[in-house]
Amino acid sequence: MIVLETRQLTKLYRMGEVAVTALAGVDFAVERGEFVAIMGPSGSGKSTLLHLLGGLDTPTSGDVFLAGQPLSKLGDDEITRLRRHKVGFIFQFYNLLPTLTTSENVALPLLIDGKSMGTYRQRIDELLRLVNLSDRADHRPDQLSGGQQQRVAIARAFVNDPEIVLADEPTGNLDSHSGGAILELLRTTRREMEATIVMVTHDPRAASYADRIVFLQDGRIVYHLAGQDTRGVPVRQIMRVMGKLEL
Repeated sequence: MIVLETRQLTKLYRMGEVAVTALAGVDFAVERGEFVAIMGPSGSGKSTLLHLLGGLDTPTSGDVFLAGQPLSKLGDDEITRLRRHKVGFIFQFYNLLPTLTTSENVALPLLIDGKSMGTYRQRIDELLRLVNLSDRADHRPDQLSGGQQQRVAIARAFVNDPEIVLADEPTGNLDSHSGGAILELLRTTRREMEATIVMVTHDPRAASYADRIVFLQDGRIVYHLAGQDTRGVPVRQIMRVMGKLEL
């Protein structure tokens, strides 16, 4: 079942009198339960695509279908509600609130939606267990390492049981050891939560954890790689493709 789809998605930016094409007619679909990585050279349109997928920006033409709904037919308030209930976000710089505890940061999407932490305590505790932070539930972000803060962000992304989780360079601010642990956690969380993940990354090692990799160049999808069983995509194969695209 397709949970996210784009049709002829195009995004133009104006720089003075010059129109810059960030995306040029992208057709893209994600099946339920997939872990998809988006790669490409700098300026290829990766972040633009992710922002459009999450309803954080509007296309110049084409459409995004999220949970079966065309975003172009929805008003700003409707998109906000759809995003709040159907999409989880993981950012490179965690975006945790410094005055909140780990539990409260995980619960933030629920609190914004007017829900009670008490009602969802079991869900919050389950996610903290999954990300191995049960003993840090009452700690604030400045009492956590970078890797631990990203684990909080992952738990937060899944707290509303979203249709899809969008991750923007989730290991870009971490050392290799912490980054590897986060990627293993994403794969485990995807499996245990039966979740769908789309991740933008420039790192071939990070992309190798995905089931499928979509490569962008000059705003267009130019190549796909599929994983081998449960082992993901070989890093060497990813690097060969990236090397060709960056020539």
